[in-house]
Parts: sequence; structure tokens; C-alpha cells
Amino acid sequence: MQIAVIDYGMGNLRSVLRAMEHVAPDADIVLTSDAKVVAGADKVVFPGQGAMRDCMAQVEQRGLRDAIVKAAYCKPFLGICVGAQLLFEHSEEGDTAGLGIFAGKVVRFPSGQKNAAGDTLKVPHMGWNTVTLSPHPLWSGIESGQRFYFVHSYYMVPADNALTIAEADYPFRFTAAVARGNIFATQFHPEKSQADGLRLLKNFVQWDGTC
Repeated sequence: MQIAVIDYGMGNLRSVLRAMEHVAPDADIVLTSDAKVVAGADKVVFPGQGAMRDCMAQVEQRGLRDAIVKAAYCKPFLGICVGAQLLFEHSEEGDTAGLGIFAGKVVRFPSGQKNAAGDTLKVPHMGWNTVTLSPHPLWSGIESGQRFYFVHSYYMVPADNALTIAEADYPFRFTAAVARGNIFATQFHPEKSQADGLRLLKNFVQWDGTC
């Protein structure tokens, strides 16, 4: 089995690659910016970190757009952080058009929000946060209410609430992961989320892309 980790010059690629190699020692894990390799892989991981406009520009410049879109429609596909946000139609960050695979938008956390204790919450939302899960094969072995690692100033707002497969609070409830068919995408970083993050990645390796 070959798993392509898409390299478009943005994101925590080495950490993702090492995590995938750890959970799938018998798979061929390839870090690639070659559209043909993405097209030929059995599964695809689409990571991302940084400004959405820059990420989208790199996807276009490297000729990866069509390969990513086709992979998202036909094979097990995992988006991470900006790699999840790019699946939507539009982001407020840089007034950027996304890939449009999912209807919806990406918006910025408002400044000045306070938690229940009255503390002002910083933007970006950075660090560990509790995540509430809805049933999906990729959550196998992971209990709802576990903590995952986030680093983001913007969050996904799906047009269809049925896409949301996990939520977190900061301080209001926001979408922490989305899923439909063969696509699963997280706002948090599973590669930085210790045992539960590695379990999610292992579940992805074993997943046939069906719910």
C-alpha cells in the first residue's frame, strides 16, 4: 500500500511523515509534490500549516490542484489543519478561494472572547483542547472528550452541519473535524496529539474509505 503525503512547501511535513511511518511501518509512505504520484497512491494525506493564501498559491504553482481534487473524490483522504480548511469554498484569511470540495467557509476567531472564568482567549487558538466526537470509523479506540493539539486562528464553518464529525470550544463551539464518504479532515494536528492522534492515523491507514 502506498500513502502519499502531499508536499506543497507548507506545513509540518516531517512530523506528519514520521507519524505515518510509525503507525504504518509496512506501507510505502511517500512525501511528494508530484501530481502523478498523488494520483497513483492508494491513500492521500493533505497536511498544511501557515497562511491559507500562501498554501493555495503553492498548490496551484506546483500543479497539484487537480490531483488533490480527484483524490478527494475517489480514495481515502485525510486533511490536516490548513489541509482541512482548503477543502472549503472560501476563507476570510486573505479573501482566498479554496478547492470547493465542501460547501462552506473558513472564518477567523473573534478577538476579545472570554472563557467561563473571565479570562480573555488569545488568537491563535494554540495548545490542547477537549474534542467531542460523533460516530465514525476513524474514532475507533478514541473516547469522546479526549484532548488534541490545535494551532489555528481560523476555523471551518460547513454549510451542511452533517459534515461536522467533531467539535471543540473556544469559547463557543466550533468544528474540529469534518467527514464525508472517503474524506476525513481535522482542524487539530493528529501528528502532535500523542497516543490518540497516532491512533487516529493508524485508523486511517486501516480505513477503506467508507463510513
